[in-house]
Amino acid sequence: MRVTLEALAVVLLIAAGMGMIRIALGPTSADRMLASMLFGTVGVALTLVLGALEDIPALVDMAIVFAILASVTAVAFVERAWGAGDR
Repeated sequence: MRVTLEALAVVLLIAAGMGMIRIALGPTSADRMLASMLFGTVGVALTLVLGALEDIPALVDMAIVFAILASVTAVAFVERAWGAGDR
């Protein structure tokens, strides 16, 4: 089980690296926002994987906080990029 979780952590880090490339090369701000949302998802997943690897239940609580922050960040970006007047 440990090897599987470590492999999953490596795959998640590769996904985060690909997201960094999308942020650098993304032609639109929406592409960049989706890539930054990927960071939030990867951050939550990595925190859960590390919690399972090291048997630290407090990391689950930390992952919940990361998920809430990622969703608030996405809403703030949409409000700023497209504004309330565009609806």
